[in-house]
Amino acid sequence: MAIKKIAVLTTGGDAPGMNPAIRSVVRYGISQKLEVMGVFRGWWGLINEELKILNARSVSGIVSQGGTILKTARCPEFRTEDGQKRAYQTVKKNNIDGLIVIGGNGSFAAAHRFYENFEIPCIGIAASIDNDVNGIDYTIGTDTAVNTALEAIDKIRDTATSMERIFVVEVMGRESGFIALTVALAGGCEDVLIPERAIDLNNVCHDIVHGNLVGKMSWIIILAEGAGKADDIAKRITDMTGLETRTVVLGHVQRGGQPTAFSRDIALNLGKAAVDCLIEGKKDIALGIAGGKITEVTFESAIQKKELKIDNFYKLVKILT
Repeated sequence: MAIKKIAVLTTGGDAPGMNPAIRSVVRYGISQKLEVMGVFRGWWGLINEELKILNARSVSGIVSQGGTILKTARCPEFRTEDGQKRAYQTVKKNNIDGLIVIGGNGSFAAAHRFYENFEIPCIGIAASIDNDVNGIDYTIGTDTAVNTALEAIDKIRDTATSMERIFVVEVMGRESGFIALTVALAGGCEDVLIPERAIDLNNVCHDIVHGNLVGKMSWIIILAEGAGKADDIAKRITDMTGLETRTVVLGHVQRGGQPTAFSRDIALNLGKAAVDCLIEGKKDIALGIAGGKITEVTFESAIQKKELKIDNFYKLVKILT
């Protein structure tokens, strides 16, 4: 069946670079004589028929904007049979031939179920600050989130050194320590605590006390949110070492801001590739960057747990302390 009309939606957590991806889908789709619809608020918008036709002007000036002009929302209703049926009715009523879903592994799990239940062609564009899509090296937004966190940590380093203090800096990463590991290494931080690795505060505190004895008076520990809470970890460190420990929780600032050149470049290329996939009759796959190239991963594989190669990363952080 020839593709004539497609729809694009952003789902799950927002990531800087989603807007460039939307821009690419819309403008490249139009260049291929397709009609492109935007779905607002993700799966919720598909269920409730909140969509409109997009043209080249609709995406003007958004390439440098963080967030998503289509908005995004969590939608538990889409996990239900009734929710998916209503979304299917929206697709058929509006003569939509295929969907481009910009999101992470949760979004892809939903798209996979939707395809299995109703055979609507779905192509995913990997966008997640956690970089947690299996089979893909880099997702849209990861580079921006890491650089946002790193900029803050560089500033914290200035005051940590001046005031001779220990800081626990909490970054995003509920199930993945990618951001924490990356900024800990790039920021010259002394330790990193992640969900994938058991926390040994005795060892952390031993290193802090030993460093203090030989004249090292400041210390930055990066904590992924899935490994614990900054206030709890800081209190335990103070109790165990007797040294003042401060906390900084970066939180959702990591999701915002202008996408970096790398995040934009990935997004623009993946948007074009997703449209091509639908035109070529492909379905039920996610697109991302692996080995420096655009790669296709089945949704079924993309939603599996991604294993981080953390040992070498962690060892290097400690060696360079």
